[in-house]
Amino acid sequence: MNPSIAIIVLNWNNATDTLSCLDSLARLDPPEPWIIVVDNGSSDDSVARIRAAYPGVTLLETGANLGYAGGNNVGIRHALTHGAEAVCVLNNDVTVDPGFLAPLLAALQSGPDVGIVTPLVAEQSDAGRVWALGSALNRRTGEVSRLHAGESVAPWRGREPFAVEIASGAAMLAKREVFQCVGLMDESFFLYYEEVDWCLQVGQANFRILAVPSSVVWHKVSATLGTTSPLIDYYMLRNHLRLVSRHWRGLQSTYLRVRIVLRNVLTILAYTLKSHGNLRTPHRDARLRALWDAATGHWGEKGS
Repeated sequence: MNPSIAIIVLNWNNATDTLSCLDSLARLDPPEPWIIVVDNGSSDDSVARIRAAYPGVTLLETGANLGYAGGNNVGIRHALTHGAEAVCVLNNDVTVDPGFLAPLLAALQSGPDVGIVTPLVAEQSDAGRVWALGSALNRRTGEVSRLHAGESVAPWRGREPFAVEIASGAAMLAKREVFQCVGLMDESFFLYYEEVDWCLQVGQANFRILAVPSSVVWHKVSATLGTTSPLIDYYMLRNHLRLVSRHWRGLQSTYLRVRIVLRNVLTILAYTLKSHGNLRTPHRDARLRALWDAATGHWGEKGS
Protein backbone atom coordinates (compact mmCIF):
# COMPACT_ATOMS: atom_id res chain seq x y z
CA MET A 1 0.00 0.00 0.00
CA ASN A 2 1.18 3.51 -0.88
CA PRO A 3 -0.05 5.79 1.95
CA SER A 4 0.90 8.91 -0.04
CA ILE A 5 -2.06 8.24 -2.39
CA ALA A 6 -5.44 7.97 -0.68
CA ILE A 7 -8.80 7.10 -2.23
CA ILE A 8 -11.89 8.17 -0.29
CA VAL A 9 -15.11 6.17 -0.81
CA LEU A 10 -18.21 7.54 0.90
CA ASN A 11 -20.97 5.12 1.92
CA TRP A 12 -24.49 5.86 3.10
CA ASN A 13 -26.88 2.91 3.43
CA ASN A 14 -25.55 1.36 0.23
CA ALA A 15 -23.05 -1.37 1.03
CA THR A 16 -23.83 -3.24 -2.20
CA ASP A 17 -22.49 -0.47 -4.43
CA THR A 18 -19.65 0.31 -2.04
CA LEU A 19 -18.50 -3.31 -2.10
CA SER A 20 -18.61 -3.34 -5.91
CA CYS A 21 -16.46 -0.21 -5.89
CA LEU A 22 -14.02 -1.82 -3.43
CA ASP A 23 -13.94 -5.00 -5.53
CA SER A 24 -12.78 -2.95 -8.52
CA LEU A 25 -10.20 -1.10 -6.41
CA ALA A 26 -8.85 -4.45 -5.19
CA ARG A 27 -7.94 -5.24 -8.81
CA LEU A 28 -6.00 -2.02 -9.38
CA ASP A 29 -2.66 -2.07 -11.12
CA PRO A 30 0.27 -0.63 -9.09
CA PRO A 31 0.69 1.73 -7.35
CA GLU A 32 -1.61 0.33 -4.66
CA PRO A 33 -3.31 3.29 -2.94
CA TRP A 34 -4.54 3.66 0.61
CA ILE A 35 -8.30 3.01 0.60
CA ILE A 36 -10.41 4.89 3.14
CA VAL A 37 -14.13 4.19 3.42
CA VAL A 38 -16.18 6.80 5.26
CA ASP A 39 -19.54 5.56 6.50
CA ASN A 40 -21.81 8.58 6.58
CA GLY A 41 -24.10 7.58 9.45
CA SER A 42 -25.68 4.54 7.80
CA SER A 43 -28.69 3.06 9.58
CA ASP A 44 -28.42 -0.34 7.89
CA ASP A 45 -25.80 -3.10 8.13
CA SER A 46 -23.32 -1.31 5.86
CA VAL A 47 -20.49 -1.07 8.40
CA ALA A 48 -20.65 -4.76 9.30
CA ARG A 49 -20.76 -5.86 5.65
CA ILE A 50 -17.87 -3.64 4.58
CA ARG A 51 -15.72 -4.59 7.56
CA ALA A 52 -16.37 -8.30 6.98
CA ALA A 53 -15.53 -8.12 3.27
CA TYR A 54 -12.53 -5.78 3.55
CA PRO A 55 -11.04 -5.94 7.07
CA GLY A 56 -7.82 -4.28 5.85
CA VAL A 57 -9.55 -1.15 4.58
CA THR A 58 -9.55 1.93 6.81
CA LEU A 59 -13.17 2.44 7.84
CA LEU A 60 -14.19 5.74 9.44
CA GLU A 61 -17.66 6.24 10.95
CA THR A 62 -19.11 9.75 11.11
CA GLY A 63 -22.08 8.78 13.28
CA ALA A 64 -24.38 11.04 11.26
CA ASN A 65 -25.15 11.87 7.63
CA LEU A 66 -22.86 14.82 6.91
CA GLY A 67 -23.68 14.99 3.21
CA TYR A 68 -21.32 14.56 0.26
CA ALA A 69 -18.93 17.33 1.25
CA GLY A 70 -19.01 16.68 4.99
CA GLY A 71 -18.49 12.93 4.68
CA ASN A 72 -15.71 13.22 2.12
CA ASN A 73 -14.06 15.96 4.17
CA VAL A 74 -13.78 13.53 7.10
CA GLY A 75 -11.82 11.14 4.88
CA ILE A 76 -9.73 13.91 3.30
CA ARG A 77 -8.72 15.31 6.69
CA HIS A 78 -7.75 11.84 7.88
CA ALA A 79 -5.69 11.20 4.76
CA LEU A 80 -3.88 14.55 4.90
CA THR A 81 -3.22 14.23 8.63
CA HIS A 82 -1.52 10.90 7.98
CA GLY A 83 0.69 12.19 5.20
CA ALA A 84 -1.21 11.69 1.93
CA GLU A 85 0.24 13.77 -0.91
CA ALA A 86 -2.70 13.15 -3.26
CA VAL A 87 -6.33 12.37 -2.43
CA CYS A 88 -8.93 10.90 -4.77
CA VAL A 89 -12.63 11.38 -4.06
CA LEU A 90 -14.49 8.45 -5.61
CA ASN A 91 -18.25 7.91 -5.53
CA ASN A 92 -19.26 4.55 -4.13
CA ASP A 93 -21.43 3.93 -7.21
CA VAL A 94 -18.31 4.00 -9.39
CA THR A 95 -16.21 1.06 -10.51
CA VAL A 96 -12.75 1.62 -11.92
CA ASP A 97 -10.60 0.25 -14.70
CA PRO A 98 -7.56 -1.54 -13.22
CA GLY A 99 -5.27 0.98 -14.90
CA PHE A 100 -7.21 4.13 -14.02
CA LEU A 101 -4.84 5.50 -11.37
CA ALA A 102 -1.45 5.68 -13.16
CA PRO A 103 -2.58 8.12 -15.92
CA LEU A 104 -4.18 10.34 -13.31
CA LEU A 105 -0.98 10.47 -11.26
CA ALA A 106 1.10 11.18 -14.35
CA ALA A 107 -1.19 14.08 -15.31
CA LEU A 108 -1.23 15.41 -11.74
CA GLN A 109 2.58 15.43 -11.70
CA SER A 110 2.90 16.98 -15.17
CA GLY A 111 3.25 20.52 -13.85
CA PRO A 112 3.38 22.42 -10.56
CA ASP A 113 0.22 24.31 -11.49
CA VAL A 114 -1.86 21.15 -12.06
CA GLY A 115 -4.10 20.83 -9.01
CA ILE A 116 -6.86 18.36 -9.89
CA VAL A 117 -7.27 15.62 -12.47
CA THR A 118 -10.43 13.77 -13.39
CA PRO A 119 -10.91 10.58 -15.45
CA LEU A 120 -13.25 9.79 -18.29
CA VAL A 121 -16.46 8.80 -16.52
CA ALA A 122 -18.45 6.33 -18.60
CA GLU A 123 -21.99 5.11 -18.03
CA GLN A 124 -22.14 1.82 -16.18
CA SER A 125 -25.31 0.89 -18.06
CA ASP A 126 -23.54 1.57 -21.37
CA ALA A 127 -19.81 1.15 -20.86
CA GLY A 128 -19.00 2.51 -24.31
CA ARG A 129 -20.73 5.82 -23.69
CA VAL A 130 -19.22 8.88 -22.01
CA TRP A 131 -21.14 10.24 -19.02
CA ALA A 132 -18.68 13.08 -18.36
CA LEU A 133 -15.16 14.13 -19.26
CA GLY A 134 -15.02 17.11 -16.96
CA SER A 135 -17.68 19.82 -16.88
CA ALA A 136 -18.04 23.42 -18.00
CA LEU A 137 -19.78 26.43 -16.53
CA ASN A 138 -21.80 28.79 -18.71
CA ARG A 139 -21.08 32.21 -17.19
CA ARG A 140 -24.03 33.78 -18.97
CA THR A 141 -26.69 31.35 -17.71
CA GLY A 142 -25.03 29.85 -14.62
CA GLU A 143 -25.65 26.34 -15.94
CA VAL A 144 -23.15 23.51 -15.48
CA SER A 145 -22.92 20.92 -18.26
CA ARG A 146 -21.04 17.64 -18.50
CA LEU A 147 -18.53 17.70 -21.34
CA HIS A 148 -18.74 15.15 -24.17
CA ALA A 149 -21.71 13.38 -22.55
CA GLY A 150 -23.19 10.73 -24.83
CA GLU A 151 -20.12 10.42 -27.03
CA SER A 152 -18.36 7.12 -27.70
CA VAL A 153 -15.59 6.24 -25.24
CA ALA A 154 -13.35 4.53 -27.80
CA PRO A 155 -12.04 7.60 -29.70
CA TRP A 156 -11.06 9.28 -26.45
CA ARG A 157 -8.94 6.49 -24.98
CA GLY A 158 -5.66 7.55 -26.62
CA ARG A 159 -6.00 11.31 -26.28
CA GLU A 160 -3.84 13.56 -24.15
CA PRO A 161 -5.12 15.31 -20.99
CA PHE A 162 -6.78 18.67 -21.57
CA ALA A 163 -7.87 21.56 -19.38
CA VAL A 164 -11.41 21.76 -18.00
CA GLU A 165 -13.04 24.15 -15.57
CA ILE A 166 -14.71 21.57 -13.34
CA ALA A 167 -13.76 18.02 -12.38
CA SER A 168 -16.39 15.32 -12.00
CA GLY A 169 -17.47 14.88 -8.39
CA ALA A 170 -17.80 11.16 -9.16
CA ALA A 171 -14.01 10.83 -9.44
CA MET A 172 -11.29 13.44 -8.96
CA LEU A 173 -7.71 13.33 -7.71
CA ALA A 174 -6.20 16.42 -6.07
CA LYS A 175 -2.77 17.41 -4.78
CA ARG A 176 -2.17 18.07 -1.11
CA GLU A 177 -1.20 21.65 -2.00
CA VAL A 178 -4.70 22.33 -3.32
CA PHE A 179 -6.30 21.52 0.03
CA GLN A 180 -3.66 23.56 1.83
CA CYS A 181 -4.33 26.57 -0.41
CA VAL A 182 -8.09 26.41 -0.97
CA GLY A 183 -9.35 24.31 1.93
CA LEU A 184 -11.91 21.53 1.84
CA MET A 185 -15.34 21.45 0.18
CA ASP A 186 -18.05 23.72 1.56
CA GLU A 187 -20.27 21.54 3.75
CA SER A 188 -23.18 23.99 3.64
CA PHE A 189 -24.11 22.64 0.19
CA PHE A 190 -24.64 19.18 1.76
CA LEU A 191 -25.39 17.55 -1.59
CA TYR A 192 -24.83 18.72 -5.21
CA TYR A 193 -22.80 21.65 -6.55
CA GLU A 194 -20.16 21.45 -3.80
CA GLU A 195 -17.55 20.07 -6.20
CA VAL A 196 -18.43 22.81 -8.70
CA ASP A 197 -17.98 25.48 -6.04
CA TRP A 198 -14.69 23.91 -4.92
CA CYS A 199 -13.30 23.56 -8.45
CA LEU A 200 -14.10 27.20 -9.18
CA GLN A 201 -12.15 28.17 -6.06
CA VAL A 202 -9.26 25.96 -7.18
CA GLY A 203 -9.22 27.70 -10.56
CA GLN A 204 -9.30 31.10 -8.89
CA ALA A 205 -6.20 30.01 -6.92
CA ASN A 206 -4.42 29.52 -10.29
CA PHE A 207 -4.38 25.74 -10.27
CA ARG A 208 -5.24 23.93 -13.51
CA ILE A 209 -7.79 21.11 -13.72
CA LEU A 210 -7.17 18.40 -16.32
CA ALA A 211 -9.45 15.74 -17.79
CA VAL A 212 -7.54 12.53 -18.49
CA PRO A 213 -9.22 10.42 -21.22
CA SER A 214 -6.83 7.47 -20.78
CA SER A 215 -8.16 6.96 -17.25
CA VAL A 216 -11.61 5.36 -17.24
CA VAL A 217 -14.21 4.68 -14.56
CA TRP A 218 -17.87 3.65 -14.81
CA HIS A 219 -20.62 5.49 -12.98
CA LYS A 220 -23.99 4.12 -11.85
CA VAL A 221 -25.96 7.36 -12.13
CA SER A 222 -28.11 8.48 -9.15
CA ALA A 223 -27.71 5.20 -7.33
CA THR A 224 -28.34 6.67 -3.88
CA LEU A 225 -31.41 8.87 -4.37
CA GLY A 226 -32.79 7.60 -7.66
CA THR A 227 -33.22 9.58 -10.85
CA THR A 228 -36.50 11.33 -9.93
CA SER A 229 -36.16 11.99 -6.20
CA PRO A 230 -37.73 15.23 -4.87
CA LEU A 231 -34.58 15.58 -2.77
CA ILE A 232 -32.61 16.01 -5.99
CA ASP A 233 -35.03 18.78 -7.02
CA TYR A 234 -34.55 20.44 -3.64
CA TYR A 235 -30.75 20.37 -3.45
CA MET A 236 -30.17 21.14 -7.11
CA LEU A 237 -32.34 24.26 -6.99
CA ARG A 238 -31.31 25.57 -3.57
CA ASN A 239 -27.61 24.98 -4.17
CA HIS A 240 -27.68 26.41 -7.68
CA LEU A 241 -28.86 29.66 -6.13
CA ARG A 242 -26.10 29.41 -3.55
CA LEU A 243 -23.48 28.79 -6.23
CA VAL A 244 -24.58 31.88 -8.15
CA SER A 245 -24.54 34.04 -5.04
CA ARG A 246 -20.97 32.92 -4.28
CA HIS A 247 -19.42 33.26 -7.74
CA TRP A 248 -21.27 36.11 -9.48
CA ARG A 249 -21.44 39.73 -8.42
CA GLY A 250 -23.68 42.75 -8.89
CA LEU A 251 -26.37 42.91 -11.53
CA GLN A 252 -25.31 39.66 -13.16
CA SER A 253 -25.77 37.77 -9.89
CA THR A 254 -29.20 39.33 -9.38
CA TYR A 255 -30.22 38.58 -12.97
CA LEU A 256 -29.21 34.93 -12.74
CA ARG A 257 -30.94 34.35 -9.42
CA VAL A 258 -34.15 35.98 -10.66
CA ARG A 259 -33.95 33.89 -13.83
CA ILE A 260 -33.54 30.66 -11.86
CA VAL A 261 -36.38 31.56 -9.49
CA LEU A 262 -38.81 32.51 -12.27
CA ARG A 263 -38.07 29.35 -14.23
CA ASN A 264 -38.79 27.24 -11.18
CA VAL A 265 -41.93 29.20 -10.28
CA LEU A 266 -43.27 28.32 -13.72
CA THR A 267 -42.41 24.65 -13.10
CA ILE A 268 -44.16 24.79 -9.71
CA LEU A 269 -47.25 26.27 -11.35
CA ALA A 270 -47.22 23.55 -14.00
CA TYR A 271 -46.93 20.86 -11.33
CA THR A 272 -49.85 22.44 -9.45
CA LEU A 273 -52.16 22.76 -12.46
CA LYS A 274 -51.27 19.35 -13.92
CA SER A 275 -50.58 17.20 -10.87
CA HIS A 276 -51.14 13.84 -12.64
CA GLY A 277 -52.88 12.35 -9.62
CA ASN A 278 -50.59 14.10 -7.13
CA LEU A 279 -47.52 12.31 -8.52
CA ARG A 280 -45.79 15.65 -9.00
CA THR A 281 -46.82 17.15 -5.65
CA PRO A 282 -43.64 16.03 -3.80
CA HIS A 283 -41.50 17.59 -6.56
CA ARG A 284 -43.51 20.82 -6.42
CA ASP A 285 -43.19 20.97 -2.64
CA ALA A 286 -39.46 20.27 -2.80
CA ARG A 287 -38.92 23.23 -5.14
CA LEU A 288 -41.06 25.50 -2.99
CA ARG A 289 -39.03 24.52 0.06
CA ALA A 290 -35.79 25.06 -1.83
CA LEU A 291 -36.79 28.58 -2.78
CA TRP A 292 -37.83 29.34 0.80
CA ASP A 293 -34.63 27.94 2.30
CA ALA A 294 -32.45 29.82 -0.18
CA ALA A 295 -34.30 33.05 0.58
CA THR A 296 -33.97 32.58 4.35
CA GLY A 297 -30.39 31.31 4.26
CA HIS A 298 -31.03 27.74 5.38
CA TRP A 299 -28.17 25.62 4.11
CA GLY A 300 -26.80 22.22 5.04
CA GLU A 301 -29.14 19.25 5.31
CA LYS A 302 -32.77 19.77 4.36
CA GLY A 303 -34.94 20.01 7.46
CA SER A 304 -38.09 17.99 8.01
